[in-house]
Amino acid sequence: MEDLVAAGVTTIINNRPDEEVPPSLQADIMEAAAKSAGLAFVRLPLTHQTLTPQNIRLHADHVAGSTGPVLAYCASGTRSTIVWALGQAGAMPVDDILAAARTGGYNLDNLRATLDAIANAD
Repeated sequence: MEDLVAAGVTTIINNRPDEEVPPSLQADIMEAAAKSAGLAFVRLPLTHQTLTPQNIRLHADHVAGSTGPVLAYCASGTRSTIVWALGQAGAMPVDDILAAARTGGYNLDNLRATLDAIANAD
């Protein structure tokens, strides 16, 4: 956690359900460590079933409301990247969303049509 603080991170979003991790990595433990280091901690466990428009909006609101950089995590980073990308649709150009994901090691080109649809829904 101290390394995250040193890197400028101010908020951690936990997108990983407790059922996927051993007790030593569950949300209560991670939240205590984050708060001890002075970081904000948000619990937003996501699965295929809970990747809903409401949770996408909640995630985007937490990112927007952070006082600085946010680290969202799950098992591999894929869910966190997807929920971030969906939440940014309409707020930033789709090409920029896809480029940012690619820079982070995630190819979300298969979401282009969905991102375009969300961006053009307003």
